[in-house]
Amino acid sequence: MALEDRNRVVILEDRVENISGAEFPLSFDKHELSYSLEELKNALDIKIVHLTPTEIEFDLIGVDASIANALRRILLAEIPTMAIETVYMINNTGIVQDEVLAHRLGLVPILANPEDFNWKRSEDPPTDQNTAVFKLFVECFKNQSAAADETDPNKKYIGSSVYSSQLVWDPKGDQATRFADSPIRPIHDDILITKLRPGQVINCEMHCQKGIGKDHAKFSPVATASYRLLPDIQILQDITGDDAELFRSCFPPGVVEIVSEGGVQKAKVVNARKDTVSREVLRHKEFEGKVRLTRVRDHFIFNVESTGAIKPEVLVSRALDVLIEKCDISKTALDKMIKDNVSDE
Repeated sequence: MALEDRNRVVILEDRVENISGAEFPLSFDKHELSYSLEELKNALDIKIVHLTPTEIEFDLIGVDASIANALRRILLAEIPTMAIETVYMINNTGIVQDEVLAHRLGLVPILANPEDFNWKRSEDPPTDQNTAVFKLFVECFKNQSAAADETDPNKKYIGSSVYSSQLVWDPKGDQATRFADSPIRPIHDDILITKLRPGQVINCEMHCQKGIGKDHAKFSPVATASYRLLPDIQILQDITGDDAELFRSCFPPGVVEIVSEGGVQKAKVVNARKDTVSREVLRHKEFEGKVRLTRVRDHFIFNVESTGAIKPEVLVSRALDVLIEKCDISKTALDKMIKDNVSDE
């Protein structure tokens, strides 16, 4: 690995090189490259590229892959949310069994701020401080006004489809007052839970509790959390004329454009982050020795999609808080271990 490539993952036609990092002293002859906390602070940066009520795309720059992956795993599994944990099935004559129906109910995302609730241990009784209660009562019967030859179940029957909008929040204690401005409810009203036919009934009570995705996926606050390295496309020799058009077609739209320089049409990389690194360009002999595909080792493009329970920018902030807490715990444990070793000597 050359010194100038220490921050690049090199993409070749049949393999990927420079996979392992070299961020440690004496990796290269005549270059000490000692660790510096100040350099890390100066290089570290977070840039928000795109933000919607449910999605965020941001760049995490200047950190090792281990840090980026720790942040991703925290987003998936260690940020608390509220979800249906216990279902008391009073009556269920539908075709979906009790345990399957309870599982489907548990996966319905609930809009409730977990910071407003306490953790509930297995031995703790449910209270208004650690539990939110929902009730569901639905019954299906024939629609007497439907045509005799009607085949559409939504017209032929009433109550044939059970949706998440039919979950009714039952406030306990002072919850009606505490959550007057933001009543607890399912995030999405159109989640199909089950279907019924005339004479079938579902009557149940559901208790929501605070939990994390590490315990069960229903507590995960994200639909997805992923990252990729920033692509870096280097044109080593001018690519002109028909070759420029072919070169542009090897990449997704918006990555390469044709520009005119001195009356000559040339290919130019305008937005490398849109590239999917398909390596299509490396299949063409015309571009052999003219292009080099790399990825920036310490530049991570994060995409996080929230389930809607917590805003995506808040999710990232809370994930960073969890990561800092983990570092503090590790530092405390390390300090104690060093002190114990010193006292033993």
